[in-house]
Amino acid sequence: MKTAQRKVVILLAVMAVMVLTVLGACSASSSTEASKENKQQRPILIEGPMPIEAENFAERLEDVEVEKSGTFEFYIGTVNDYPVIVAKTGKGMENTAAATAVAIEKYNPAAIINQGTSGGHDPNLNVYDIVLGERTTNIGSMKTGDRDEGEGIAPKEWIPMDLMASEGSAGEDPDAENIRYYEADEDLLAAAKAVKDVHEEGKVVEGTIGSADVWNNEVDRINWFHENYGTSVEEMEGAAAAQIAKGYDVPYLGIRILSNNKTNDGEYDPNTAEANQEYVYEVVKQYISDQK
Repeated sequence: MKTAQRKVVILLAVMAVMVLTVLGACSASSSTEASKENKQQRPILIEGPMPIEAENFAERLEDVEVEKSGTFEFYIGTVNDYPVIVAKTGKGMENTAAATAVAIEKYNPAAIINQGTSGGHDPNLNVYDIVLGERTTNIGSMKTGDRDEGEGIAPKEWIPMDLMASEGSAGEDPDAENIRYYEADEDLLAAAKAVKDVHEEGKVVEGTIGSADVWNNEVDRINWFHENYGTSVEEMEGAAAAQIAKGYDVPYLGIRILSNNKTNDGEYDPNTAEANQEYVYEVVKQYISDQK
């Protein structure tokens, strides 16, 4: 092969390598951007137990489609062009745990906010005040004392039973008898704090949300939980959602508005459910903005 021809061949080979390198870099960059985009587009899941605690938020979504799974309804739409799903879970711990697990498996949410109404445990809180759950705990998972027939019952002596420490729950492990708290996700909590001022009907505070399939109307019992568990409010769903979210490693926050408070004679007001959803809508917008 002549020298001139050899130079042309070498030049063409070099150019081919350069083209392949550039294409490879572009492909890698596109793959990275696509991966980033996919992560950003994982939806935010908003949970509400009853219609009055879910449908007001659902009405704010754009381009809504409704899907059902079992007894659960999922309103799939967007907020500011970001995917948001509102789940109407039904009332109670079992319904909420199941709905949360179904939603995680079906929709792979980036974050979960469980919200709705609640009863006050703190006499310093009033109807329309909102509690951001810095932590959430199950106040219905308990072990009674050992008493024979005729010895009566002593609810104030019951001890917590940690559902996540099942290995030692029969009593051989004292660590299974501690209160289990589920901590709020820092980014979700920061977004909620950032928009506190938009809620004008009451104050917004951080506190502890207690959950159980029990509706407590005994003020002495409410005070006992407030003193021993540090509860600010009680409801019937949050700890179940927090437990499932923790199992799947999905960021979680509970937000509850006081619809009544027996510790200071605060009378029930159903309109609190709508007010809470209005506030949570602002939290979601802030969280979306923070993620960009």
